[in-house]
Amino acid sequence: MTKHYLQLITKAAQFIATIVTLAITFSTHAAITVNHPTLVINQQDVIDMRAAIKTPGAFQQAFNSKKSQVESYIAQAITVPFPADSGGGYTHERHKKNYQQMYDAGILYQLTQDPKYALFVRDMLFEYAELYPQLPRHPKRKNSNEGKLFWQGLNEAMWLVYTIQAYDFIIESLTENERHKIESGVLLPIADFLSFQSPKTFNKVHNHGTWATAAVGMTGFVLDKPELVEIALLDLDKAGKGGFLKQLDELFSPDGYYNEGPYYQRFALLPFVTFAKAIEQNQPEQNIFNYRDGILLKAIYSTIELSYNGLFFPLNDAIKSKGIDTMELVIAVSIAYGLNADDLNSSAINKSDLNSRALNASALNATTLDTKNGLIDIAKQQNRILLTGDGLKLAQAIDAETESTLSHYPFSSRKFRDGKNGDEGALIVMRQQVNPEQAKVNHTRVNQAERSQALVFKATAQGLGHGHFDKLNWQFYDDGSEIVSDYGAARFLNIEAKSGGGYLPENKTWAKQTIAHNTLVVDETSHFNGHTREGNKHHPQINFYHSDSQATLASASIATAYDDVSFSRTLALISVNAHGNEYPLVFDVLDVDSVNPHQYDLPVHYQGQFINANFPRQSFTSQLKPLGKNAGYQHLWLKATSHPQTTENSVNSALQKVTWLNENGHFYTHSSINDGSTQVLFTQLGANDPNNNLRNENSFIQRVINSKQHRFVNVLEPHGEYNPSAEYTLNATSRLQSMTYERQGDISVIGFSLKTQTNATQQFVLAVSHKHANDSLKNNKKNPKNHSITNNFTYLKKPYSFSGRYQLLTITQ
Repeated sequence: MTKHYLQLITKAAQFIATIVTLAITFSTHAAITVNHPTLVINQQDVIDMRAAIKTPGAFQQAFNSKKSQVESYIAQAITVPFPADSGGGYTHERHKKNYQQMYDAGILYQLTQDPKYALFVRDMLFEYAELYPQLPRHPKRKNSNEGKLFWQGLNEAMWLVYTIQAYDFIIESLTENERHKIESGVLLPIADFLSFQSPKTFNKVHNHGTWATAAVGMTGFVLDKPELVEIALLDLDKAGKGGFLKQLDELFSPDGYYNEGPYYQRFALLPFVTFAKAIEQNQPEQNIFNYRDGILLKAIYSTIELSYNGLFFPLNDAIKSKGIDTMELVIAVSIAYGLNADDLNSSAINKSDLNSRALNASALNATTLDTKNGLIDIAKQQNRILLTGDGLKLAQAIDAETESTLSHYPFSSRKFRDGKNGDEGALIVMRQQVNPEQAKVNHTRVNQAERSQALVFKATAQGLGHGHFDKLNWQFYDDGSEIVSDYGAARFLNIEAKSGGGYLPENKTWAKQTIAHNTLVVDETSHFNGHTREGNKHHPQINFYHSDSQATLASASIATAYDDVSFSRTLALISVNAHGNEYPLVFDVLDVDSVNPHQYDLPVHYQGQFINANFPRQSFTSQLKPLGKNAGYQHLWLKATSHPQTTENSVNSALQKVTWLNENGHFYTHSSINDGSTQVLFTQLGANDPNNNLRNENSFIQRVINSKQHRFVNVLEPHGEYNPSAEYTLNATSRLQSMTYERQGDISVIGFSLKTQTNATQQFVLAVSHKHANDSLKNNKKNPKNHSITNNFTYLKKPYSFSGRYQLLTITQ
């Protein structure tokens, strides 16, 4: 029935060799008249690029580099092997190389008109047209999403997304018989396989569905099959319950956050932006980049902002080496810049004008010219120029920069709401930069990694099947490095010897488990008892978020991770000034409450070498034992234990401190208020790991047993420097001298003192209001309507009051 259906919708494609401009009707029922190329580049792009490759600059360099690469493999024999291997295996990787090589050769044909490039693509497609009709399902197929060329249909869709573009580049060089052979032998059969033969995946609102709909829809544009475009947009029944538009509606929050996290967000971006670019070229009346208040542009900007020092925050199932230079984001940045290039290149542009532009700039927190110019900065960090019309615009912008006009992407603190309606928690990113204004005045580029801090507070929804059980988790970065870390995924991508390149068993037994994260574990059991379906039903509540030039604060809570336990967490990234020097600090207060006694564990996974603790430890040097039996505990070696004591007479003894040295050359001290009830367990990852699949990372765990309520009060302090090359060590000891915490109604009052560089002790107090308030209100400023909330507290027997979310004071005697 499927073949019969395809025969009904098949008709000969119309080919036009001359360059014309054509308006496409809004309805997908209308016939699509095709001018090639018609997807990510158009004929005007080709004209501009042919001129650019003759002119010295970044685009010409990119062209010459690509030409050299293509020349090296078109001289070799074409290899199209019968599928046999899973991800990482020879046949899998060969077919991946083939579609990339066809794409590259196709674009070179457009730019040079040298027929050898078109012949290379044609001949390889002839091979696939002979192979594909005889293929059964892949011998190592994944049951959830089967493929033929590849072990999963996802890779099949990726093959078609690239290959249909290559075909678009060379189609006008082919005879009618050659077109028929390729289209009927491989392009339409794969489109049929991805859609009508795989309805569950095609209609699914998921990144696999995004790839499938993009592949089929782009095929429809190139082959002039409006029916394929329509099902790609709306689903197989054309009911709008699935398809590309539904995925735009549901997979991103209103802030452009993708619920599986930035690793999978960058992966899904490629089909989203590539198909959207094709829609923009062929059906401009759809105004696809303005769809849902500019959601695709928001997604591009948010993907950039969910990174530090070029790498994505490793949330959920993430490979930690993935960053902003990944090809998916390179393509997305080019397309985003191309859409905005006219605004950026107009000297007469008025920023207020942007709200009326077709791109709906008012929808973005990334709408200013600074942010759009910031894409140039990101492109330079990516160090890749695409041979597309958008890539040309970006290359010309890079060439036009001077020392006085260097671009800088304006990373800032942000709250990224989760859920399609923005009501399923949030991912909160707090940032601090050292003296950014001074750098701006001097017109010197301040790289994000140059003594900047970033704190990630994960109060999001579960993240579907790739989500981890880590409600209210946090990570911290400083001076280019990860300090308080997240393990990410347990996977060696595309290394066949390691579970075929897929997720390792330890991804379930360790990486997803709560103890693998920096958040509360109750009774050595993961959140939602480790059940994804249950986790998908719940999300944290964001209590508040506030950010200004001095501090960023956020608070969230959840009462559903455990049956009878609720907990809330408040995090603050601040900078205090003492005698002209800035001292960044992270405050962390976690309150847990239950009607029944429990064991509460709060781990800190850190990157670096343990230096010391200010309390005695019992180390196990002759024999190690796993910390537990299940929920990830079985993978932790217990290396040392301690039960720090406190006395009523000594303030310093009430602070338990652990210090480590990071590879960035700085020391980090984690200090906690100790009431005498807390044990500290020092652990190392690697137990019950016979195949050495896990990295041997370190952590320490604060443990409270047989307790109904407990409050963990901690502060993380970056300090000092170690330079073994120059043979010096500075400020290796924590400057924090004391810390107290008191809850006064709705106000948290944290007193602390620091030893300054002059060896004087300076006292501070941080008061945080937990009242419901307008967090857009600037701190300590009254609401214009006189509706400000006054917060009153006392510290050292003196009364204070403030309006807004917090007050940070320097206490003078």
